[in-house]
This record gives sequence, C-alpha cells and structure tokens, in this order.
Amino acid sequence: MQIEHVTVVGAGTMGHGIAQVAAQAGFQTTLYDIEITLADAALARVAENLESGIARGKLDASRKAATLDKLSASADLAAAVSRADLVIEAVPESMELKREVFAKVDTHAHDGCIHATNTSSLSITAIAEGMRHPERFVGMHFFNPVHIMKLLEIVVHERTSDETLSTVRSVGEAMGKRSIVVKDSPGFATSRLGVLLGLEAMRMLEQGVASAADIDTAMELGYRHPMGPLRLTDLVGLDVRLAIAEYLHEQLGSDAFEPPGILRELVAAGKLGKKSGRGFYDWGNATG
Repeated sequence: MQIEHVTVVGAGTMGHGIAQVAAQAGFQTTLYDIEITLADAALARVAENLESGIARGKLDASRKAATLDKLSASADLAAAVSRADLVIEAVPESMELKREVFAKVDTHAHDGCIHATNTSSLSITAIAEGMRHPERFVGMHFFNPVHIMKLLEIVVHERTSDETLSTVRSVGEAMGKRSIVVKDSPGFATSRLGVLLGLEAMRMLEQGVASAADIDTAMELGYRHPMGPLRLTDLVGLDVRLAIAEYLHEQLGSDAFEPPGILRELVAAGKLGKKSGRGFYDWGNATG
C-alpha cells in the first residue's frame, strides 16, 4: 500500500515529534488535537526542533522549509482522518481513551487506512477490539525525542496482515528509523526491559545504595547507555512510568514490576519529572 498522507492524533510530547519525522520523510502530515491552539503550539515546537537541527548542522534551511510545508494543524478529527492513509494515535496511556479515539477514527477513515497506536505497553489486541479492519491495526512505538531516537518498535497482533506490517516497516525506514517487530505482549520488548531497569534503579536510590546521578552514571559509562534510568524516567514522566509499572505488575504477576514506594511518593507530591520541574532531579539544576 502506498502511504501519502499521515495524520497524527494527539499533539503532545510524542505526537509533535511523530508529526515532524513524518513530514521530514516527505509525507503530507496533519497534526490533530482537540483544540487548535494545542496543535498550533506543537507545530511551533517542530519549528524549534528544526531550527536546532540547523544550528547543529544536521539539516539546512531548505529542508526546514520543506518539512514545515508538509505540516498542517487541525482540530477537526473527521477532516483530518478522512484524508489519511495512515493514522498514528499518540494520546495518553489510557485503554479507555485510546479505544474511544479509534472508535471515532474508524468512523471517518477510508477503508484502506492503516491505524497505528503509539502505546508503550498496552495490549494492541484490546485496543483494536470492535474495529472494522483489525488486520490494518498495528503498534508503532516511537521513542522520545522522536526526531533523534532511531528505534521504532512495531507491535503486531494475531490479525495484523503481512501487507500492513510491510507498509509500516517502509514508513519507518522513510522516517529514518530502524525497526524491530514484536508480538503483542505486556510491555512489548522495550518497555518491559526498560521499566524493569528503572524500577530497580529506584529501589537502589530508596535503599541509599548511591545517588541518582551516580546510579545513572554507572549505566551510562559502565553499560554505554545514552542516558541513565532515573534521568530517563524524569523525561518520560514519573506518572507515566508508574502507570506502566502498575499495568505490567497486574498483567505479568511479577513482583519485579511492583512500583517502589519512592515512585508513588514522588507522583503523589506532584514531582513528575522534567515537565513539573522536579522528579529524581531538580530540572532547575539537573545534576541530581
């Protein structure tokens, strides 16, 4: 199947990044949110990312202009989705919300449209329940920041067609991503491993084994991770990590995924990471 128009539903941290890489890949791209001001603000963030890329010598002004020319904002879901060959949902990690979004998308999308969810842990089989064409439903799990991170985790369920998988692989390649393919399972490959490491780092901090900065440095220098697990948690959001950990604990029945007390306490105190200014690090002085 030929993909020409991509619509991204949700203009938050992940949504604006997905829209950026889609437009940079040459796809006509619409970024939808419930309020046009939110979608417009996300496009402004894309422009800032591109300007930063110019400053770092990663692209030139003509590439920035070409990318922005491919992008548009919308607060009209029906109009945004009706033109799309691929719809990528990037709303918060809530099964109820995602199913509600896809019920609406399914009503307005043309029959050949591929539907994809950016969920990092939820069952795509469950999200796809009730859809007209579950064979054209797939997980496309991007990583933050989307315009920099090279990995795309493609998640397939039992009814995902070979054509859908092949098409999504091609889209990922056009976006400059290296794809892995995993079966629908709680946490897939990346979240299951990443959350487990993050939770153990939190327990070590809780037990006074080392500081947050030293735990992170251990993984960065000792295991060549680009970022330590606690700093990464701050970027993802402690509330997001807590929700994923609770889900994995419930689904897998393993005590290894039981959220530690320090995570629950920080979330309860509103210390959600970079977005709130404080998590495991003080983001006014992000040194730990």
